Amino acid sequence: MSVFVIAEAGANHDRDYLQALKLIDAAVAAKADAVKFQTYSAETLYAKNTPNFAGYENINELIKQIELPREWQQLLKKYCDDSGIEFMSTPFDRRAVDELHSLGVERFKIAGFEATDPRLVKYIASTNLPLVISAGIGCDLAMVKKIYQWVLSANSDPDVTFLHCNNAYPTPLKDICLGQMSEIKNMNYKADIRVGLSDHTEGILVPPLAVALGAEAIEKHFTLDRSLPGPDHAFAIEPNELKQMVANIRFVESSMLQRSRAVSESERGFEKACRSLVTKTKIKKGELLTEENITTKRPSIKNSIAASWYYDIIGDDVVATKDLDEDQLVEWGDIKSLWQ
Repeated sequence: MSVFVIAEAGANHDRDYLQALKLIDAAVAAKADAVKFQTYSAETLYAKNTPNFAGYENINELIKQIELPREWQQLLKKYCDDSGIEFMSTPFDRRAVDELHSLGVERFKIAGFEATDPRLVKYIASTNLPLVISAGIGCDLAMVKKIYQWVLSANSDPDVTFLHCNNAYPTPLKDICLGQMSEIKNMNYKADIRVGLSDHTEGILVPPLAVALGAEAIEKHFTLDRSLPGPDHAFAIEPNELKQMVANIRFVESSMLQRSRAVSESERGFEKACRSLVTKTKIKKGELLTEENITTKRPSIKNSIAASWYYDIIGDDVVATKDLDEDQLVEWGDIKSLWQ
């Protein structure tokens, strides 16, 4: 299965329907596997008395300004279906879960800030759809195990992908800690748990690195233009970067394949640069091959004896079957064992 790339549109539609469609178009052009929005409401997300934090002021008003109009969900899904890309939207309340489930989404994403809420996790897991869960702030390995137990309590045979996640927006490179993916992968649960990365670093360096370390899913915020107003535009990547990121991921994926044969197709023209057995001196017919009269040099040609046979050939039982000149490639027909 190839790496599943989620182009995270999030709130970068700015409540402009045509902008939302353009985000889908950009994700399609980049060849992402899915484009994801977020479904939430201010009244069910933050309490009224939430203090300002992390540079956010009047958070409830901000959320109201960037909420995805819920009547868009069906329209966006149909546009995605018609465009050949999977539609996703992260639910932040039960109503959103029900709405998205009724639309026929293929999987659910659970956000990092919501992953530690057993009520929501269990409710989403009860749909029996595949889950992509960000293991973000507050999610050490013990918490990840607890989240998985909540999932198991609602679905005895779940399909789960945990995304390592740092919930700073943006995430400094020094804090990305990709080694956490292997900790999650090796936490001694079912083999069908997959790992990936929800990346909030700036730029496109980190996702391909994560794939090289075993990530099977990548989620990355993108925007049409980083200069647009709104909380998520500034750290998101733009369409050309999204396209390049997906291409880089696919390149890393293909480069991680195991070689199926000793010589690849691209190496065929370079085989002559390998070493073969070559005579150091003239050798008479019947003379033993030894370290004194046999060395190794390039090239390797048809019927020449590869250098890897050197210590199998020299010794006290292999002799020349004819006179050999100095600096001559030795072929299999030029030698025989005395025991033949």
